[in-house]
Amino acid sequence: MSLAEIITRGIDFFYIRPVATFFSRQTFRYAVCGGINFFVLDPLYYFLIYHFIVAQRFVDVGFVVLSPHVAALILVFPITFFNGFWLNRHVTFNNSSLRSRTQLMRYALSVAGSVVLTYVGLKFFVEVCGIWPTPAKVLTTLLTTVYSFLAAKYFSFRESENNMKS
Repeated sequence: MSLAEIITRGIDFFYIRPVATFFSRQTFRYAVCGGINFFVLDPLYYFLIYHFIVAQRFVDVGFVVLSPHVAALILVFPITFFNGFWLNRHVTFNNSSLRSRTQLMRYALSVAGSVVLTYVGLKFFVEVCGIWPTPAKVLTTLLTTVYSFLAAKYFSFRESENNMKS
């Protein structure tokens, strides 16, 4: 049994009522995979890189000196990016007929879109609507999560017309 199958079975074990009443299996898998990647793996990798690789020191990359927290963020991003891609490809949207390279490029575009949407959302809610930053971040995260799921489902990992009909 592959790692993807083990993860999928583990997630599906918890796909029971009342969750199954409100969410499709795919949406539930997406939420669990995203939650694990964003709330568990990302902070864990950040902690390890910040304390043991960057070692809380400034990093001189020649043309700029990075503060330790920014250096750790830059090093963590590609790891969580590829974790998210792998989880989406092999666990959540495993019926996609698109080639891996196409999925990866589309996933990168959707992640870039998420970053832009987060920035624009925060600017809009805080500076235009006058909402406090923390609630504005929550609203922006909700919007970005919906966008991200829809982009993954209908763009990055879309199924062929034949797969959708069966």
